[in-house]
Amino acid sequence: MVELLVHRFVADYEQTENAKVRAAYGVLGSVVGIFCNLLLFACKLGTGLVLNSISVMADAFNNLSDAASSVIGFVGVKMANKPADRNHPFGHGRIEYIAALIVSFLVIEVGFTFLKSAFGKIRDPENISFQIISLVILLGSVGVKLWMAYFNRKLGRRINSKVMLATATDALGDVATTSATILSIVVCHFTNINIDGYVGVVVALIVMWAGISIAKDTLEPLIGEAVSQEVYTAITELVEDYDGIVGTHDLIVHNYGPTRSLASIHAEVPNDVDVEVSHEIIDRIERDAARKLGIFLVIHMDPVETKNEYVTHIREVVEDTASRIDERLSVHDFRMVDGNNQINLIFDLVVPYEYDEEKQKELRRKMTEELQKADARYQCVMTLEKGYVADQRTTK
Repeated sequence: MVELLVHRFVADYEQTENAKVRAAYGVLGSVVGIFCNLLLFACKLGTGLVLNSISVMADAFNNLSDAASSVIGFVGVKMANKPADRNHPFGHGRIEYIAALIVSFLVIEVGFTFLKSAFGKIRDPENISFQIISLVILLGSVGVKLWMAYFNRKLGRRINSKVMLATATDALGDVATTSATILSIVVCHFTNINIDGYVGVVVALIVMWAGISIAKDTLEPLIGEAVSQEVYTAITELVEDYDGIVGTHDLIVHNYGPTRSLASIHAEVPNDVDVEVSHEIIDRIERDAARKLGIFLVIHMDPVETKNEYVTHIREVVEDTASRIDERLSVHDFRMVDGNNQINLIFDLVVPYEYDEEKQKELRRKMTEELQKADARYQCVMTLEKGYVADQRTTK
């Protein structure tokens, strides 16, 4: 069913990196969400009125808020697909995140409203009538929401959409709330114990938690999140695969929407190669990064010593020393200024985020102390910095 809808309504559906194709996926997801949620709202509202159940009606209005969320998602996708202009040179892709944030506040508001109603039902409980047809409708809605979760997750993973993945999570939350509602109706029928208000509280809290989770996932790219391991590997492997590039470090990626990223990286080049030759290589890599990865990449060129065996050996000593102190430490931009009475070892050291000022001070002392065991003339000129990758332990 999912593939049938995709093939029918998304032209060039395999080209998921294309902004227009991605927008078509978003529109399809929004339209399907609007239709399904309005259908579920009508069915559940009627069922809730017949059964006189606050938990069922809370679930119904949760579906109405989901439909409104789909409308906002639809508008957001359309606006995010607007091309870049003079005032927004990196496009409008972040509007998609803003739309998802608005959706999260709607979901939280709906949950809070019915939390108050549920407390009212606990204070003044009302009888719940039991009808098989109503129960069948609710069970059917569980099936629809399970399919919607599968639908949104599959499309969300295909186009790497946080909004659609959040919608899938919200749909699974709806499955839990409707299942809890069914439980309250069945319990009341067979035991004559009315737990409708209590279940309504649970339903409302689950809805609110889903809204908070969506807000959290959406705020991360807006605030600025660390580079994922997948993106880190893709960019560094692309750059380091070129002849004339010795290594890379200091990768920073700025996200301007799901299909628009700007990145900068330091590329190490041999210091004995003509600067124009290295510059031509850098230009070619930047063009290829845009073509192959869809990333606007800016490369800073760092000349490094590659043929002086003595300098190379000292760098290895420094790297081994850092690794023994903490395997998460990494060294780059190494230079050495030799002298008769003093040898300056100049380098940058990437440290984990938990290294506070006191721990950094201790690290400086320990690095110098350990290196001076090899040669008392060594003086460390270290620049300590934090990394920009999600998990530093697996990067070099």
